[in-house]
Amino acid sequence: MSALLEVRGLSVEFDLKDGTVSRVIDGLNFELAAGRTLGIVGESGCGKSMTALAIMRLVPVPPGRIAEGAIRLAGENLLDATEARMRDVRGNDVSMIFQEPMTSLNPVYTIGDQIGETVRLHQGLGRREARDRAIEMLRAVSIPAPEKRVDEYPHQLSGGMRQRVMIAMALACQPQVLIADEPTTALDVTVQAQIFDLLKELQQQTHAAVILITHDMGAIAEMAQRVVVMYAGRKVEEAPVDEMLTNPKHPYTRGLIACVPHLEADPALERPPLMEIPGVVPSVAELGRGGCPFAPRCAEAMDRCRQDMPPETAVGEDHTAACWLYPDAEAAA
Repeated sequence: MSALLEVRGLSVEFDLKDGTVSRVIDGLNFELAAGRTLGIVGESGCGKSMTALAIMRLVPVPPGRIAEGAIRLAGENLLDATEARMRDVRGNDVSMIFQEPMTSLNPVYTIGDQIGETVRLHQGLGRREARDRAIEMLRAVSIPAPEKRVDEYPHQLSGGMRQRVMIAMALACQPQVLIADEPTTALDVTVQAQIFDLLKELQQQTHAAVILITHDMGAIAEMAQRVVVMYAGRKVEEAPVDEMLTNPKHPYTRGLIACVPHLEADPALERPPLMEIPGVVPSVAELGRGGCPFAPRCAEAMDRCRQDMPPETAVGEDHTAACWLYPDAEAAA
């Protein structure tokens, strides 16, 4: 299956206040075909949202910049595109559902105006046509009484409805790629399930490629066909989702899966009901200091891990990991 979106060697740098440079995304590679969902998982601070901003060309400059790499959409390298071209791409070819709808939606404009602005800008619709499209999109995301809600303001809607409005805005122009950045943050589990069901239904209708950014392994199991695990700005593992969940290779991935709460201890796995990964994600100032960034938290770390960065290595069919535990890592280095 040919790739619609290709990310190759993507690196993002930020200038720090002390004059040093931190590489917050380092050599990231992945690809995504139309109609498929790629999950990107990891703890807060691992680079998931920064990856999304880089794809949208929204990295704040200064202090940040995309240092190197390529982001190809249907063969076009977006890093070579002008800002005028990117304004055409954003919201039309590539759309994003941001984490917090209450801060992403403008409180002084109605829901209809905010959805309609997208189609007026990209598809040249008039005000009345844009309003009709907004009502159509609200109905598509299962908001009741869309003819009434279209004239309401964000504060008049519940959290779940605001998230549905964000989805309606993102899909109004039927983009080729949809980036969902923690789309169910702060929503209760019932609403979360409704949002994921809605995304799957709309994806089937539009055949959009979806990047789902989350720390929830359950959401990945439900939504994605393939998953990338990130840590400290680097991809540490990539595999089909079933393979990743049943046969994780990187110690960090195994830790993430073990952290999923269980109602009772599992004697077969010799673990308590709730596990944790000791330590914390490195700060921005600590990135790129040499060695595997997960080594200080890894129970399987060796001296080599603390000295040299492990390369991405094939550890199975269509399965890669960046870890010195695997013999082929030495050859890849």
